[in-house]
Amino acid sequence: MLTDNQVREALKQVKYPGFTRDIVSFGIVKQVAVSGGDVAVTMQLTTGDPKIGAQIRADAEQVLRQLPGVGRASVEISAQAPAPAAGHVGFEKRRVPGVNKIIAVASGKGGVGKSTVAVNLACALAQTKLKIGLMDCDIYGPSVPLMMNVHERPTASDPDHINPLSNYGVKLMSMGFLVEGDAPVIWRGPMIMKAVQQFIHDVNWAPLDVLLVDLPPGTGDAQLSLAQVTELDGGVIVTTPQDASLGVVRKGIGMFQKVHVPITGLIENMSYFVCPHCHTRAEIFDHGGGRREAERQHVPFLGEVPIYPEIRAGGDAGVPVVVGAPESPAGKAFTEIARALLEKIK
Repeated sequence: MLTDNQVREALKQVKYPGFTRDIVSFGIVKQVAVSGGDVAVTMQLTTGDPKIGAQIRADAEQVLRQLPGVGRASVEISAQAPAPAAGHVGFEKRRVPGVNKIIAVASGKGGVGKSTVAVNLACALAQTKLKIGLMDCDIYGPSVPLMMNVHERPTASDPDHINPLSNYGVKLMSMGFLVEGDAPVIWRGPMIMKAVQQFIHDVNWAPLDVLLVDLPPGTGDAQLSLAQVTELDGGVIVTTPQDASLGVVRKGIGMFQKVHVPITGLIENMSYFVCPHCHTRAEIFDHGGGRREAERQHVPFLGEVPIYPEIRAGGDAGVPVVVGAPESPAGKAFTEIARALLEKIK
């Protein structure tokens, strides 16, 4: 006999449109009734878009019909428009006053050094005398506080706005500033969206020439939430030369295209390693794949960053290599990429 739990487990295959989270964990599934071979499911949505309910119903019914022993599957969905939060403009897409450009730094997968690139790019841009901000949008795994050596708590300017922290000439905001030590953030998708909205619109960023946003890896809730609450001026994709990383670059590019964000360029990190003793060059993860993929996708190639131990050491010590050793080969690599980025966003 089919059970309620089996039905709910099956419905976890259905994702909420535009999100990576399933409809069960979102709390959309309210009731499940099983009678012989018939299954009836009741769901409740908070949305003003009828297409979302139609897609969820179609996907859910398809999943239920595939269960062994199911004869008839019906899904009933009730939907209501979301009420705007008091004192806020809901999730309306709007510009950030006093911020000239907002550039998102993304990667199709983890482990490519995206946050390291974002931190060093922000510091390199700040050295050009521009007013720069860096927003750490990785709610679950923030790394900007460590890399920028900032561990204080932000202060409030009024009940609805907080002041960003700063170091090395860069204004900063991160979930890491707001939680205790290594405490995990265990949030559902709507809470992520609210946090992203507040980081964008409830932080006193202005005046800024460029706000860089360090996105979490992948194409999930935070990425879509950011695109829904503000106008992005461009997206930068960070990859490594290996096929495993390049294969998901297309997903990152596709994500930006889907939300109508222009691709500012692609950066190849960990391009190669030069032995400091024998000066032999080793292409550990292959080489040149980033440039070739940029050409295939018809997007700008901003540059490559070889593997330098100084980059890792600077990140761990809270002194980015662009700050600690700007004239080193590692520092110059990020400086050149920052210049290329500025040329593209002008």
